[in-house]
Amino acid sequence: MQVHLFGATSSPSCTAYALKRTAADNANSYEPEVISTVYRNFYVDDCLKFVSSEKKAVKLARDLQSLMSLGGFRLTKWLSYSRKVIDSIPEAERAPSVVKLEPGTSLPSDRALGVIWNVNDDTLSLKVKLRDKPLTRRGILSVVSSIFDPLGLASPVTLQAKAIIQKLCKEKLGWDDEIPQTHCHEWKRWLASLPYLENIVVSRCFRPKDFGNIKNTQLHMFSDGSELGYGACAYLRMVDEDGRVMCSLVLGNSRLAPMKQISIPRLELSGAVVACRMYAMLSEDLDMKIDQAVFWTDSTILLGYINNASRRFKTFVGNRLSVIHETTSPDQWRHVDSGSNPADIASRGIDSSDTQRLQTWLKGPKFLLQELLGLPIAVCRN
Repeated sequence: MQVHLFGATSSPSCTAYALKRTAADNANSYEPEVISTVYRNFYVDDCLKFVSSEKKAVKLARDLQSLMSLGGFRLTKWLSYSRKVIDSIPEAERAPSVVKLEPGTSLPSDRALGVIWNVNDDTLSLKVKLRDKPLTRRGILSVVSSIFDPLGLASPVTLQAKAIIQKLCKEKLGWDDEIPQTHCHEWKRWLASLPYLENIVVSRCFRPKDFGNIKNTQLHMFSDGSELGYGACAYLRMVDEDGRVMCSLVLGNSRLAPMKQISIPRLELSGAVVACRMYAMLSEDLDMKIDQAVFWTDSTILLGYINNASRRFKTFVGNRLSVIHETTSPDQWRHVDSGSNPADIASRGIDSSDTQRLQTWLKGPKFLLQELLGLPIAVCRN
């Protein structure tokens, strides 16, 4: 064969190799940022990149087109929230929605790696398509799985639906058996509030347009566990030279507790492991310097586990503590009350109609917007 099959299992890795090989073969002819974009900002055949100015964006787009053409790749469907950048792209290479863009018209919405991107406002949101599905385990799972949420913005909402599926599994219902009336009422109530998910709108860029030069950047990780589940969330806290503070959700994760019941301290420990793994990924993937990292929990038992350096623990606890100690140091962990812990929302779940708690989840606790006076924060170890 002289071509790779479209849709084969090997196709994504072959595509990634070909792109990176093209960049490596021509690394001496282009600036490092162009080569780095190919290595870090392509996901299969999509590229997402942010630069600080329109001038840099125009030049980067031109250089990327030139570089990729050397490997036989033609970059198309270009889209930007800057009209100047769009105008610099030939019409044949633009996204279909902006090929004939009239002056004064609003920029359309599009998809960025499956997430709705409102180009005109430069915000990200979720799209919910309600389809009629039978009231069975198969139908419920189909609806829940149709919510594509890679950033975990709606993870506390979908946790409740996953809990319903878990209850049906415990009752050993078949995939196509009708669910009992009690669960039916619970499912219909969750389904009725689902359209509120479309009200979740977050800025694509963590840094506001009117924000000054960043003086300090912190990553705050929260974790929690409950009888229903456990979870973690990460918030980026930035302070500019004028003392203004900006805090936003970077990533969230909610998981159901195992069907075999385990203690709350162990669930808290599992949530802390999720937070540590989340932090390890973000410290590598975020293209910005993280000055400080802090981990928060409302469990004093968990803090006791982490700070205990002499006692030997059983396998379950010991394995998870080893992950925590490999990623963080004990002095990075802090105690927070349950009311101020947004991961409490992740572990217990909420209705999408609960606007107040949903905003707390998206923007973080109020104390992160304060000066945090008197709080010793450990230096981040990358």
